[in-house]
This record gives sequence, C-alpha cells and structure tokens, in this order.
Amino acid sequence: MEQSKRKRGRKTKKAVAETMDFQMAASGAPSPSALDEPQEIPDSASPKPRRGRGRPKKATRRQNLAPADSPASSPIRRGSQVVTINGEHGESGLAVVSLDPPPRWDQVVRVVPSMDAVVKVFCVHTEPNFSLPWQRKRQYSSSSSGFIIGGRRVLTNAHSVEHYTQVKLKKRGSDTKYVATVLAIGTECDIAMLTVDNDEFWEGVSPVEFGSLPALQDAVTVVGYPIGGDTISVTSGVVSRMEILSYVHGSTELLGLQIDAAINSGNSGGPAFNDKGKCVGIAFQSLKHEDVENIGYVIPTPVIMHFINDYEKSGEYTGFPMLGIEWQKMENPDLRKAMEMKPEQKGVRVRRVEPTGPEFEFLKPSDIILSFDGVDIANDGTVPFRHGERIAFSYLVSQKYTGENALVKVLRDSNVYEFNIKLATHKRLIPAHIKGKPPSYYIIAGFVFTAISVPYLRSEYGKDYEYDAPVKLLDKLLHTMAHSHDEQLVVISQVLVADVNIGYEDIVNTQVMAFNGKPVKNLRTLANMVENCSEEFLKFDLEYQQIVVLQTKTAKAATPDILATHCIPSAISEDLTS
Repeated sequence: MEQSKRKRGRKTKKAVAETMDFQMAASGAPSPSALDEPQEIPDSASPKPRRGRGRPKKATRRQNLAPADSPASSPIRRGSQVVTINGEHGESGLAVVSLDPPPRWDQVVRVVPSMDAVVKVFCVHTEPNFSLPWQRKRQYSSSSSGFIIGGRRVLTNAHSVEHYTQVKLKKRGSDTKYVATVLAIGTECDIAMLTVDNDEFWEGVSPVEFGSLPALQDAVTVVGYPIGGDTISVTSGVVSRMEILSYVHGSTELLGLQIDAAINSGNSGGPAFNDKGKCVGIAFQSLKHEDVENIGYVIPTPVIMHFINDYEKSGEYTGFPMLGIEWQKMENPDLRKAMEMKPEQKGVRVRRVEPTGPEFEFLKPSDIILSFDGVDIANDGTVPFRHGERIAFSYLVSQKYTGENALVKVLRDSNVYEFNIKLATHKRLIPAHIKGKPPSYYIIAGFVFTAISVPYLRSEYGKDYEYDAPVKLLDKLLHTMAHSHDEQLVVISQVLVADVNIGYEDIVNTQVMAFNGKPVKNLRTLANMVENCSEEFLKFDLEYQQIVVLQTKTAKAATPDILATHCIPSAISEDLTS
C-alpha cells in the first residue's frame, strides 16, 4: 500500500487527555464575545418578528389549549411538535404530535438526591518557578467542583488544589465562601481530601453515598460547575469503556471509566451519579482531539475507596503500591517454548527489576510470572475482570495497600516458585511530581545546579516535553532506574553570566556526572562536596565528556556578588541545609 505523503508544516496533533479545572482570567468570567448569540436570518418573502434575547415568552394556558386548526394558535407550541406530511408545509399538511411534558424539578431531585452535596471549589495557586527555583510564579485562580462525603470531608481532584495558597468552598444556593483545609493530596490517583472548620458549612447537607462499579452502558450523570455559568450543571451519558487508563496528572495507570457525557473545564472533582443517585466516580479529565467528541474520563469507586481507606488507616496518603518490574508478553509460541513453558502455563516475562524495590530480592530477569495473589495471568498480561471482560494485571496490584504482602508465583528454570513479597511505592530516578515542595537548587560561581523532575521538564520544554527535551534526558526518564532511594539526576540548568564563568555561558540542562573525580549521587552530595572542597580547582565532569574547571577561591568569592546581582536570597535551598 502506498503511504500517504506527509504535508509540510506543523506536525499533526495527537489525541491528548487533559485535566479539566477552569483557570479564571483576571475578571473571573469568560468574555461575552466568546458566547454564542442568536443570529437573525432575513427572509424577504415572509418577514418574521424579531426575536429578543433571553428565554422565549411563556405561552398562556389559553394558547396551549387552543385547537390545532385555530388561527389564533401558533403552529409550534410548548408540549407539542409540528411534523410535515408528504414533505408539504401547508396548513393541510400539518399534524400535531403530543409529547410528554418536561420533567418537573422534584423528579430531577429524586434522580440525583445528593445534588446539594456538590460544591464549587475556588483555589489560588502559586506554582514554583523551575527556571528560577529561588522564587515562585505569579499566582492565578481556578475553579472546579467537589462533593461532600461522610466525616465532614470533601473530595475533589488533586490537580484542582495543586500548589495551593488558599482553597475556598461554596455550597449550591449559598453566597458564602468557606475557607477549606487540605487534608491529603493523592497525586497518583488525582484525588484530594478537604475539610471546613466552620460548622455552618455542614448544616442541612447530606453526604454523598458511594455505589458499586457500574457496568457498560449504565447511565451516569455528571454534576459540577463547568465553564459557561455560575450555577450547577448536570450532564448525562453512559459508561462506554472500562480499562486501565493513563492518569495525566499522576503519570500513572489506574482503573478508569470512559463516558460520553460532556466534561468541560470546571467539571474536575465533580461526582458522577448512577440512576439510583449514588456516586460511582469523579470526573477528572477528557480527551482533546479534532476527531474526538464527548470522551470524558471518571475515577471509579475502587480507586476512590482505596484513597479514603488509605488515609483512614495511616492518617496520610501513602500512595498506590507498584510491582517494580518491566515485563514482556509471552504470546509468541517459540518464545514460550524457549522459556520451557508447558502448554497449560501462561504468564509474562520479567525484563528488569527495580533495584530499590522489595521485589529485587525475589525476582530475577527472565522469570515468568504465572499468577498474582492466586489469579492466573494470561500471556498478554491480562486477568479476568468481570463477565466477558479482562483487564491488565496491574489492576490487582493497585488494589493492595502499601506495606501489604502479595503471593507471586513464578516459573524459573522449569521450576515453579512462590514468593511472599511486601509491596511498596517505588523510587523513580526522575520523579513525576515534587508533591508541593519547592525545587531544590545550589549555586556556585553562577552555575545553577538542580535535580531533574517531570515538572521541571514540562516547565523547560512545554507540555510536549516528551518530543522536545534532549534525547539523553528522555532516555533516562523512560528507561533508567534508580539504584538507591536518594539518587537524583543533577544538571546545570543555566549559567548566570559573570566574569568568573566566561566561556561556559552556553551550558544548559547538562547532566553532572562527577565532581573532582567523585561520582555525583544527588544534589545534596554535590553541594556538600563543593562547600567542603579544599583543593585548588573545582572540576565538574559533565555528559558528553565536557568539563568545567573553576579556581576554588575565585569561584567562592564571586558567588555573593552574583547572588546580589540577580536578587537571589541564598545560594542553596532550605531543604539542602536541613
């Protein structure tokens, strides 16, 4: 088949899942010009009366009860529909078809009885500045949704309160905003838990009840405060897919629901109810692409209950455990034969094991994982989920809590072994989040040293950092494993130009491999070695065999002046001095 020619210019955009909190402008409301207004279509043959803006006038009872052929009655009336017969639009070709009356408000309330428990979340964010790590960015405001659960608590999305300075909640029908306290933020699962100290906030509100995991084609109703207005919004749809999804904010993969209900900016954190009025999920992201319409994602109740139970058990969020391995499918028959697997045996092959994980003591490369906690794993890495459905076996791991044990059966050299492994969260060489903490940095002679993280890459190279960041950094992000819990990837982020660093101005985001012949394990180790150096020169070995050499006394003497020139309060971040 002949391949289609690629057009010149900007590359085609891929479908991207995005979180859906609404960032407000300075005015706090969308511009009126962005709203659609009714357009008038002139018709010289039959002039029509000009329709005013707003809601159409309500027809009187006398007009509604007028017969269809009455000259005083309008051919289109509330509660009826005009259709054509044989395609003719004459008086003789009109037929009135009766429709069911619109649902009353009390009927809507019966369907969603916990609508009063849905609140609007106002947050002021102050994000760290990774390019200038000694300061923060300009604060901005956002609005999202949340809902009240038992125990005087409120759930919303983690990205709705990320890097928060102040969080306020407003109940439906209220004109008061209550200051909230953030109890826990689950970065991986994109859930946050809040509370309000004011007793008035909890008066007259019943907490939301959770339902079971819905089935495909089950009706769901998403309630929240999306963009387009200030009052509560209700959209409905059905569950169209259920699988392990990529959580954009958490950079993890957990169970998720795909629905066809509209989820817009501001819907983040809002509950999704089933037809019995029980919460079955939290709206948190949607798919954006030119060929995609109405694809929204919901955090299901198993993930929500895991977050709540984790907080109640330990008093804080400890995270979702991971099986620290990289694995390979065993679908090829020759591969299974080479690994000495019997016809009835199925499983996945271990490629690599995280050195920092507890699995490193038990599992080895080329082990075949046959089952996890007694559940057999197929050659494609899936396990039975529900009737007629299968799901990735990582779902079984995500159901466990940090510190719990799991029974793993493996095939090694034609022998079957069982290991009781204690599960834990794993250390990444390049962490996906800094969990609300300011970035660490160290400055000497204008060289700004910092540790690489995913937020840092996103700040430096934009949201398409996976394409625009240097290949060396991306290779370490995707494939390199940490060998110790305190290992970091240290780079020179930039050089603050001064006389002492002439010739080094072009060094940007270059990894530091060693200092004076000693390997650099993390940023704290580098700062201690430089500060305590008594040798004549400071020699930094960088990647690609590049080196930086500075005279020790000159470099340390020039640092205070460089800090004063750039209004930097300290040459080292507070977390490195503790």
